[in-house]
Amino acid sequence: MITSNTQEKRNLKHIQYDSDLIVTGGGMSGICTAITAARQGLNVILIQDRPVLGGNASSEVRLWMLGATSHMGNNNRWSREGGVIDEILVENTYRNPQGNPIILDMILMDKVNQEKNIRLFLNTAVYHVEKSAADHIESVRAFCSQNSTLYTFHSPLFCDASGDGIVGFLAGAAFRMGAEGREEFGEGMAPSKEYGELLGHSLYFYTKDTGIPVSFIPPAFALKEISQIPRFKQFKANEHGCKLWWVEYGGRLDTVHDTETIKWELWKIIYGVWNYIKNSGNFPESETLTLEWVGMIPGKRESRRFEGDYMMIQQDLVEQRQHPDAVAYGGWSIDLHPADGVYSELPGCNQWHSKGIFDIPYRSLYSKNIRNLLLTGRLISVSHVAFGATRVMATCAYVGQAVGMAAALCKELQVLPRQLTLDNHMKQLQQRLMAEGQHIPSLVLHEEHDLALQAQISTSSELPFTGFGDVCLWKPLTIPSAQLLPMKKGKLPVFQLALQVLQDTVLEASIRISEKAGNFTPDITLATRTIPLTKGTTSIDLNFDTPLASDGYVFLTFQSNPNIQLGYTDQRVTGVMSVFNSFNKAVSNNGKQIPITSVGVDEFEFWCPQRRPDGQNIAVTFKQQLDTFASKQLKNGVNRPVTTTNAWVANPKDKTPTVVLDWDTPQEIARIDLWFDTDFDHAMESVLMSHPENIMPFCVRAYTIKDSSGKIIYSTSDNFRTLNRITFTEPIRTERLSIQMMHPSDHVPASLFDIRCFEKNK
Repeated sequence: MITSNTQEKRNLKHIQYDSDLIVTGGGMSGICTAITAARQGLNVILIQDRPVLGGNASSEVRLWMLGATSHMGNNNRWSREGGVIDEILVENTYRNPQGNPIILDMILMDKVNQEKNIRLFLNTAVYHVEKSAADHIESVRAFCSQNSTLYTFHSPLFCDASGDGIVGFLAGAAFRMGAEGREEFGEGMAPSKEYGELLGHSLYFYTKDTGIPVSFIPPAFALKEISQIPRFKQFKANEHGCKLWWVEYGGRLDTVHDTETIKWELWKIIYGVWNYIKNSGNFPESETLTLEWVGMIPGKRESRRFEGDYMMIQQDLVEQRQHPDAVAYGGWSIDLHPADGVYSELPGCNQWHSKGIFDIPYRSLYSKNIRNLLLTGRLISVSHVAFGATRVMATCAYVGQAVGMAAALCKELQVLPRQLTLDNHMKQLQQRLMAEGQHIPSLVLHEEHDLALQAQISTSSELPFTGFGDVCLWKPLTIPSAQLLPMKKGKLPVFQLALQVLQDTVLEASIRISEKAGNFTPDITLATRTIPLTKGTTSIDLNFDTPLASDGYVFLTFQSNPNIQLGYTDQRVTGVMSVFNSFNKAVSNNGKQIPITSVGVDEFEFWCPQRRPDGQNIAVTFKQQLDTFASKQLKNGVNRPVTTTNAWVANPKDKTPTVVLDWDTPQEIARIDLWFDTDFDHAMESVLMSHPENIMPFCVRAYTIKDSSGKIIYSTSDNFRTLNRITFTEPIRTERLSIQMMHPSDHVPASLFDIRCFEKNK
């Protein structure tokens, strides 16, 4: 028993810790920063002021993680972010395909807890910064509300991933809040004062069908007159969660210090909306529905943005400007919202897309005036307009991975963040990131110590790709449709196509390509053919008689014609897909982007895939056999489709598809990395939305690795991951490795992007 009657001043318990890196903020950017740095050997302290990890992705807010894939509603093919965020999204889809936010909480906690180099502090808020010089942070102080303990955390490096930028703000780091005027950067999307300078906060709610009538009595503070919300007629009884992202408020207030005021207004709105749905009589289908959950803290979009050595602007995104220090990419639209939010007469957002993904430079990821402060998440060095695209969670997480690796390199080289831009350090950083799965546009991985580069690689077979011949179903050509095909430089082959013609008509077909290599916006038409058709089932030849100037993807496109049905196949192959000039209102995709003249973005069409179980390939064939899936792809240093598939694919008839590595002399192998296809085009929204499968159909699930004696040194039958990193307690000495795989299914042949081997497990 403890008793105390003293009237002396009492002090809180106080503990001090030292680490190599302190990350403040346990959202997706902070998580990925911490995990990346920890896996590189740094001792990391991760401070989170909430009881769970994930920030806006957590069960406290319940917003889905998205980035460059943009609900698969833009032209950024195979653009889902790689590395740690890919690992998290793939695992969440495997363990949680229904999108349960509680399960996502569990997965995120599990991920961080498994890293022995991370010390996690939940419910712990940073409130003070100590500096050893005007431009150098010495330590931060924090308070944990659950154990009534004060902490002081010392480190040579700090990362602010807190969203509002509490560490940067207290440290005196240069920052901005609000929107730049058009005259500062010449940004066509710079908002007017009437539109507003800040994006607001949102709260979400979930509903549940009880199966019996449920009444609802609103609280006294609920919004009384629903017509105060100009778009109130858009509410539906069956919509909840982040599908109601436009229920937003606070853009006219201080989005840091007025957050509690904003939260109460959002509660007022939510309970008023639910009262309208339950008691207006306009929604009889809501009779058995009840509120299951209402958010307790708002999801924040925008507050402070900190200044680095480079500030990204609209033109960086729209023009897809290349940066020599690129360490990540983005691809969400420039997505700005009216400051009046749900009370605005304007549309809930104003989204303008780029033609492809854009570079994010390292110079935007550290403070320009606090020399040991790294920046990640939504607070990086961008203008308000560019922020409209960089603020989304998967992009923030991708940036976090770059920052985590930068911190590791800073420690190894004994330099501060800015110094990584000097000498050859940036190339080191980029290569280290790509080795962990971080795709960086236009760059290729080359690891000098990769033993696979010295091996002779052979395979039991290669897919002799000549298109898809088997028609499994017919679909009417009601929307413009295209087959995206990887082609070689030179004259295009003659394409054969099966059709069902409902009445005499004309088919209009064309070959289109992207002006910029690596883009998937078909903005150049090379040739068009118009083919008269008579009623009945037929097969036609399409000879465009046009050359390709370089290897790359082509769009074999067909204009809509309801009198024609195209043949489709169930066969799916890595790096090949069908796309459609369709609509996706979730990302302001109306089939074509037609900007007003002053906004400063491009006009172009959207050609997007359909989600599985749809999205079958068009049954088109050609006689010219392509070596698109040859074994040489396993050494090219790119682990996703870009300008070609970058994958080896086995012949579907091969019963035991095998990759063999031979060396002239025995090698000591301590680690093997295998990179499989987990469909980088699938958006993998983390909550609310469900997915048609929990393992991507292209992913090899079962394989066996043998040494030169035929001994099995590794085997698995339950793979679902992109990267399989196999480490051996004792190095394997062998002059041959053979990796024998099983085809994922009868409709999908085995594929592999890359194999790497190392004598030391680094």
